[in-house]
Parts: sequence; structure tokens; C-alpha cells
Amino acid sequence: MEAGLGKPLQKRQVIFLGMLLFLWEADSETIRYSVPEETESGYSVANLAKDLGLRVWELAPRGAQIHHKGSKQLLQLNVKTGDLLLQEKLDREVLCGAIEPCILHFQLLLENPVQLFQVDVQLIDVNDHSPEFLEKKMILKIPESAQAGTVFPLKSAQDLDIGSNSVQNYTISPNSNFRVVTHNRGDGRKYPELVLGKALDREEQPELILTLTALDGGVPPRSGTVTLQIEVVDINDNAPKFLQSLYEVHVPENSRINSLVLIVSARDLDAGTNGRVAYSFFEGDKVSQPFVIDEKTGEIRLQRALDYEVHQHYTIEIAATDGGGLVGKCTVAIEVVDVNDNAPELIMSKISSSIPENSPEIVVAIFRVSDPDSGDNGRMVSSIQNDLPFLLKPTFENFYTLVTEGPLDRESRAQYNITITVTDLGTPRLKTEHSITVLVSDVNDNAPAFSQTSYTLSVRENNSPALHIGGVSATDRDSGSNAQLTYSLLLPQDPHLPLASLVSINADNGQLFALRALDFEALQAFEFRVGATDRGSPALSSQALVRVVVLDDNDNSPFVLYPLQNASAPCIELVPRAAEPGYLVTKVVAVDGDSGQNAWLSFQLLKATEPGLFGVWAHNGEVRTARLLSERDAARHRLVVLVKDNGEPPLSASVTLHVLLVDGFSQPYLPLPEVAPERAQADSLTVYLVIALASVSSLFLFSVLVFVVVRLCRRRRAASLGVCSVPEGHFPGHLVDISGTGTLSQSYQYEVISLLHSFIPCHSKPMSVPDFPEICSSFWYLL
Repeated sequence: MEAGLGKPLQKRQVIFLGMLLFLWEADSETIRYSVPEETESGYSVANLAKDLGLRVWELAPRGAQIHHKGSKQLLQLNVKTGDLLLQEKLDREVLCGAIEPCILHFQLLLENPVQLFQVDVQLIDVNDHSPEFLEKKMILKIPESAQAGTVFPLKSAQDLDIGSNSVQNYTISPNSNFRVVTHNRGDGRKYPELVLGKALDREEQPELILTLTALDGGVPPRSGTVTLQIEVVDINDNAPKFLQSLYEVHVPENSRINSLVLIVSARDLDAGTNGRVAYSFFEGDKVSQPFVIDEKTGEIRLQRALDYEVHQHYTIEIAATDGGGLVGKCTVAIEVVDVNDNAPELIMSKISSSIPENSPEIVVAIFRVSDPDSGDNGRMVSSIQNDLPFLLKPTFENFYTLVTEGPLDRESRAQYNITITVTDLGTPRLKTEHSITVLVSDVNDNAPAFSQTSYTLSVRENNSPALHIGGVSATDRDSGSNAQLTYSLLLPQDPHLPLASLVSINADNGQLFALRALDFEALQAFEFRVGATDRGSPALSSQALVRVVVLDDNDNSPFVLYPLQNASAPCIELVPRAAEPGYLVTKVVAVDGDSGQNAWLSFQLLKATEPGLFGVWAHNGEVRTARLLSERDAARHRLVVLVKDNGEPPLSASVTLHVLLVDGFSQPYLPLPEVAPERAQADSLTVYLVIALASVSSLFLFSVLVFVVVRLCRRRRAASLGVCSVPEGHFPGHLVDISGTGTLSQSYQYEVISLLHSFIPCHSKPMSVPDFPEICSSFWYLL
């Protein structure tokens, strides 16, 4: 930045080089007013709103403010009337000193929209100060040999007023020896000289007391006086004379105390006491206070610090007085050289602590910068960090606006710490930093987002009502009410799904609850959608899919399909005594309504009339002979088979088998009664079957048919048999045991049904599975 002042400025740096830049309707004209000093506070300077073409009612809504350089507010704006009023009584001499004209610069700032106007108020001097001599008495020593027309310089009177109100003329009290002549200096000030009109005679009048009067040009004029004491001395031929009538010197404002400023020198051609020169300030006024002179050497040194911003130059008159009272005079012009000893000043006029996101260019802050130094020391560069979406723009006479570069995103960054740096171009460079914090307020520009697009929840059947089965979760990047979410169940796509009676959702946290006990055998799984809606305006929402899987519980006991346990007559299995070990007596067929391992069945022989004679295969329920039969074995046997599933805890069912040992299938037999002692007492009827040996073959065929019918009568999903024909369509798959571990094979089912078609009497209407017990009873009746 130091080496490239002539290059294009960077994006975020603005160099203010004394030019008036305008932005956002900044007015290019300056409104000027004048007001006499010492006017009382509350005085109405003018109707500023009318002069600027502004409507009074819009001043307050637009945030009209008056800004003035410095911490003291001199003017105020009445936003109700538009009048520019004096805040306090103004003193021109305090505000401007000797500077003429005395102009106070103000700015009228309208914040919304941003608009700036320059207002200048000139203070008109009034004659409120009288001329004043800094000494109460002036003493002049004049030799009696002085010729008529000799001029003697006199010290001037000071007047804080300017122009015509300052000192305009000097007069002296009436006398016969002297008169006063008034002269103009180069800076416009008046100074007096005493002119001898008649020779003096020390012996006649050794001392004269006169009155010197200074008059200003005010109406009415003001005056100030000083006593002029003139002592007549013996002859002193030569007055001291300076080597230069004008000395010019430049002194840096940061010069050290007691440092040498200048050495003046004067000569006196007289000898002795009349040639001895003493140096002094000709006028001991206030302007000489920063300096001190050595009366012997003429060295002028600094006795207090200089400040360029307060006083830029000093004009001092030095007097050289000899022992005889003669005086020589010279002028010393001291120019104070500015050094960069003042850092830039930054004054905030407006700041917005919070701005909405997604908005176009917004004014964040308005501020003014100043530097009392001069030249490059007073030229300034304003900048902010390069990584921020903000810009600095000049507006009007050292005013800058901080604006957003474009729409902001609160979700990316909710707070910005901005440091405004103002650097001057002096050597060394001084800077001032001002930090502001800008918060980005939220707007509802983000929809809720679920943590998952789909959720899979599981619940065991037979659950208790109001059971917590899981939950969904969504987040919203917004804040406040824009991020407060409400969860809800959406209408299911399947109109037959009673979602409202199955689950409910907590609207505040998305937790899901089962409303009633679920049954795996009726409903294995179901899907629905949930919604999350924020509370912004307008509200935004999103959806997620939830799948609930019902887990099977071991709540169904095994069900025996064969042999039937509720038939009117028990099923009897015939076994020839000549059967080999392993002979298939019958097969217990059972099913379980559960699934998985809860439906895995195992079989075991629980009770037997003669243990060790029969055995049950654990995996397929086949009842086989365990050894060879003999004549000593009883003819009738009762077996109790236990069917147990693999659930936890396991459930079971039992079935009773009746086995009749026969010598051959031509031997007649009778149905076995209930062999259990408790049942034998309850049943006194014994059914005897007398069948001719010639009918053994037919009986065997009927037994096979009974076996098949009993097995089919328990099928829950069997197809209708029609008029005793083979059922069409798909035979229920859960009755087919491909592995041969529990039910009849498909080929065996087909053969049995074919036999049924040949031998079972036809019915006029289809027969469902519950009709099979009647079929079994019919067969026993035939037998």
C-alpha cells in the first residue's frame, strides 16, 4: 500500500483525498447560513427542512441527525418543525480564534434511505471584546539629545475581535512633545509608533507621564489604555541594530522542550554601558509564551510543546535595549512544521447490530473519519478484512457506509466481527481500529431434514398398548421458531391400513408408540410416512418413510391335524404281528401358527401301554415298531405322543393313538375303547367290530381312506372339494412337507384324493374343511 498510491485501489480500500464523493442521493450543494456570535441557545437559524426541500413529517421516520466535527454538539434539529436551532451560545473567538471567516461545518444525515447534506454556518463577529494592553505601564528611556521626528516603537494592544471590530487606531493624551502614528502590519494588525515632535530637556522635565489609548472600529467603539512613562536620559548616540530585520525559521511540532529555535543578534556602536545590549520580547503577549529568550545571548528556546493543530505559525518581535535605553527591534516568524502525531479518529453515526439474511445490499453502519494533521499526514485510507462479505463506500465529506456485498446466509455464518481500520499516509503511518459485531437474523429458508430417509422399527407381537417402539428425528438449520418442529403421521397410501389405530406419534419429539397389541399372524409388517413441519412463515416440511416389522412371539401351540382328536369315533391303527422292526404304524401330522423356530416341531412318545414296543421319530412324527412282535404282546395298545415347538418357552400338544395287533388284515377287529383308567370309568360302552375275514381287504381300503380324510379335515386353507372331484387350483403350500419331516407329500395327497373320488359318495354342494368330521363319522357308520 505504501508503494502503490498511484495504482488502482483494492476492492475494500478507499482513499479520501479531499474530494467530495456522493452516494445514495448525497446532495452536491452546500446550504449556508450566518448567525451572529453570542446569540442565545435555542435561536432558530433557519428552517432546514424547507430549504432542503424535505417534508417535515419524514424527518423522524428517516432518522434525521445533525453531525459536527468534535464531541460537542453545537446545533440541533427539531424533527417536528424542521428548524435548525442553536444548542448553546456560540463564541467565535473560542471556536475559530483569529481565523476569518469563521465557518462551522455540519452534516444532516438521513438514515433510511441514506442521504447526506452539507450545512455551513458562519459566525459573524460582534464587538464583544475591548482592546487590551498586556502591560499596565510602558517605560521609555529617551535621550535628551533626540531630534524632533525621531520614532520610538510602542507595544500593540490585543483585541480578540477581528476585522473592523479589532484595534483600528491609537491616540495619546495631549502633550507638547509627542504624537502617535498608527501603522498596518502585513497580517492586517495595527501597531503604534511614538514620534518626537519637540526636543526634550532633561533639566526642565526629566519625566513625562502620558496615556496611550487603543480604539477598535466597533459601533460603539471599545477602547483600552496603558500608562506611558517617558524618562529623559543623558545622550546615547547609537541605538542597537539587528543584523536582520526579519528572521524566519521552521520548527517541527514535536521538538523537545528547551531545544534551540533561533539566535538573534544586534550591535550597538556605543561603548561602555550604552553599548551593552539586552534582548527581550518586545511584546510580552500570549503568542510568545511557547518560547523564551536569553537576554544576554539572544538564544530563543522552546519552553513548552508546540501543537500544529492548535497554532501553525508565530510572529514575535524582539527588542534589543542598550544601557542608555535605546531600543532596536526585529521580527521573528516561526512556522510550526506538522508531524504525524495524530492518529485518525473514527466516529460511528449509525450501526445495525442485526441484519436479516437473504436480503439485498443493506447499510450496516455509517461513520465519519478525521485527522487534524495536514498533507499526507491527514490523508486517510479506510479498510476492513478481505474475507468478509462487506464493502466500504464513501458517501460525503469523510463519511463512509459499511454495506453488505450481497445476501448473507445465517446457517453458514451467524455472526461477523468486523474491524474497521483507518490509516493515514504520514510517516510513520498511524492507524485507528474500531470493531463492530453484526448478527445475521434468521429467515425460514431451510426445510426440516430427517436423520434418515427411511426408518425400520421392530416390535414383538402381543405388545402392551402405548408401547414405545422407536422414534424419528429431524433437524432444521434455521433458528428460533423457524427451527421448532412438529411431527405428524401422514395418510397411508394403502386405504385399508388402519394406521390411526396402530401407531401414534409425539408431535414434539417424534417418538412412536403402538396403540394396541399387534398379531404377527395377522400383520407381519406395515409402512407409513411421517412429516416434520417447522413453525416458520411460511412453514416448510419434509417426509420420511417408516417401516414397522412385527416380530413373532411363541403364542400358538402346535395343532394336530392327524389323527383327529375331536372325532366321534377314535382312529385305530392296525399292525400285523408279522411286521418287521421299523414298520410304519402311522404318522402324526401337526402344524404351528407361529413362524421361524417357534414353528419348528419335535415329536416324542410320552406314554405307551408297553414301553419299548413302539417308537416315534422326533423330526417327522412317524410311529414305527421298535422290535419284532410276538404272540405274548397284548393285542391292544394306547400311545400318547407329545408334539412340542422350539419357542421360548416351548408350547406343546398331545395326541392319543390306538393300535390293534392283528394276525392278518382278514382278521376281524373291534374299535379300542379309551384305555386311560380315568376315561375307562367314564365310558361304559364298548364298541365291537365284527367284520368277516373275507372283508379284510375292503376294510383295509376303508382304513386308508379314513386316514386320508382325517388328515385333510384339519386343513385350514384347503380348497373346496366340489362334487367329490379333485380340487382345482393350487393346493395350500403349508400342508406340503418337501423334506418329509411332518406332513404328507403332494404325490401321496393326489393318490388319496383320487381314491376319494372313486369311493366317497358325492354331495350336491361343495364341502369345506369343517365338514370333514362328518365324513369321518360317515365312514365309521359304514364300517
